[in-house]
Amino acid sequence: MNDINRTRKEDMALLPLLAQYTAPENIPISFVYDGRKYNGLTAELSPKVKREFLDANMTRTTVSALIDNTVAITVEYTEYRDFPVSEWVAWFENISDNNSKILSDIKILDTVFEGENPRFTWGNGDTCNQDGYEFWTEQVGEKRTIHPIDMTACNGASPFMKYQFDSYGIRIGIGWPGRWQVESEKCEGGVHFTLGQMRCHMYLKAGEKIRTPRVNLLGYTDGDDHGRNLWRRWYFAHILPREHGNPLKPKLVLHTFMVDGKPEFTGATEANQISGIDDYINNGYKPDIWWLDAGWYPCNFYWPGVGSWVENPEHFPNGLGPVGKKCEENDIELLLWFEPERVTTGSELHRDHPEWCLTVPDFCDYMLDLGNPDCVDWLIERVDSIIKRGHVKIYRQDFNFHPNSHHDCWAYHESSDRVGAMENAHIQGYLRYWDELIFRNPNLWIDSCAGGGRRNEMETLRRSVPLHYTDVGYGHHLIKQKQHRLMFEWIPYFRAHTKNWDNDNGDYEWGVERAIDEFAYHNALTPSVTSMVEHDAPEHEFELARRFDPIWRRAADLMLRGDYYPLTECRKDASDWYAMQFDDPAAREGFIQIIRNTKVSEDSIDLTLHLSDCADCYEFENAQTGEIRTVDSFALKSGFKVTLPKRSGEIWFYRY
Repeated sequence: MNDINRTRKEDMALLPLLAQYTAPENIPISFVYDGRKYNGLTAELSPKVKREFLDANMTRTTVSALIDNTVAITVEYTEYRDFPVSEWVAWFENISDNNSKILSDIKILDTVFEGENPRFTWGNGDTCNQDGYEFWTEQVGEKRTIHPIDMTACNGASPFMKYQFDSYGIRIGIGWPGRWQVESEKCEGGVHFTLGQMRCHMYLKAGEKIRTPRVNLLGYTDGDDHGRNLWRRWYFAHILPREHGNPLKPKLVLHTFMVDGKPEFTGATEANQISGIDDYINNGYKPDIWWLDAGWYPCNFYWPGVGSWVENPEHFPNGLGPVGKKCEENDIELLLWFEPERVTTGSELHRDHPEWCLTVPDFCDYMLDLGNPDCVDWLIERVDSIIKRGHVKIYRQDFNFHPNSHHDCWAYHESSDRVGAMENAHIQGYLRYWDELIFRNPNLWIDSCAGGGRRNEMETLRRSVPLHYTDVGYGHHLIKQKQHRLMFEWIPYFRAHTKNWDNDNGDYEWGVERAIDEFAYHNALTPSVTSMVEHDAPEHEFELARRFDPIWRRAADLMLRGDYYPLTECRKDASDWYAMQFDDPAAREGFIQIIRNTKVSEDSIDLTLHLSDCADCYEFENAQTGEIRTVDSFALKSGFKVTLPKRSGEIWFYRY
């Protein structure tokens, strides 16, 4: 079978071009120590090399060295033997009893990618605005510097980017939950590329250890379709967290939002959570996840008032245990929201541990100092106890600091010879906190949120799933289509809402709710879905939800094992069609989805599908009507024609 999206020997042959480890002096790291720049770990640093097999498909090379008899350097290189992927990360530790000299400008990658005619694709991440999730491509020329605009990793800059040369491509995934920086510049023979922590100029205290960002490089041949799907397959195999050792399945999310008119989940109680679950079950629409978001703690109906991490005794007199047990009895996973890094005045943390609370002038909230080991230990104990008492299965973490207010929070508390040290310690504490929660609760998985998708980088994603990947555009279908286009390519497990914000003229009005209909479900076709059918909704809404549920589950299953092909441009334009295809060549099946947006003038579209070389014909089934089409592969090369009214969609499953 000729399937261009399986790893091939031509792909694996690209590893030498992906900053592959060859020798200590050739390691692609650079740094400045005491005013001198070092490239690689040369013989004068007495490097020692250790190699090991992690499993049948991964090898690790660890190179250690010592500089000035003070700073121990450890560089770790991981090579994936089942995909053309290399990975780098490093640590610097002061093993002396005195402060080190100044260490600065650490780049975990300072290398040249060789190739002809390089084009660079980069994006702006989740800006918490409708202009986010954009990507641009340009010929590589003069130096381009890319970094996020605040303390979150994805605001203003995406940690996912790629180079395309005439003969191959490189996909890059950066792992750093704070401020990273990339520089890209044309050079002789290819591209000079550097990556490191954006702000880095510090001495190390005795015993202090810092680390670099982690970076993954994936090489591919045969164009962007091949590269996209190699990345997806590697992501599913090695990055996406598992549940009970198995790949995550499609998840239907339900909740009771703004109970009794109270904001967010501040009106949630033991009684109304249990009765809400019963209402859905009795209507034949049982969730996979029961979502309990901001407001379950004491906050006087003001959910941003965080920092007292204990169940609200007035609403949950028995704690969250009864709600968690209700979920367990019905094979439902309880998800619980936290925002540990933000602390408000008068909360328990602010009152009892002001030494852990960092702020900047003219900002009312505090940032919890996760660079303080005692603080992290306290947080682990407190949150772990709530998870266990509440039978929580999904830990959800948010981070709602706003860029203009907290941009210099770490910088405000550092001196000129400790630039970047506080950020580095905070990130290490953040990752240790998550790792310990997972270790103590082996079947726990994490939903990551940072005011939306502003922390969806590779270290966070190794430990979590971005169910709530953005705070923007829940019912704005054009924005969602663009967001989904990029999520399917880079971060293929996420969630969408079934909301409608379009009016009768085909325009979109922010927050103006239209009734849930099939168009809303079509535009929420993602691996996880929050259906906005209320627990006390009329029967016709439940009937629609029950009817669409098996269609969504069948499609979502293919999304999580198939290759992804965008079939149309995606420009957030109501006059554009939107279509995509998922194909599982091993099972010889897939589906296509076509959406005619609100202002498309043409009644029909001919779609050019991805076709298998070994298929003689395809049998298509319209998921909503049951119509069957059998089309030979030769005829399909001329296009698959679909006719739709405005503001509608179709899903066609197929086998070949």
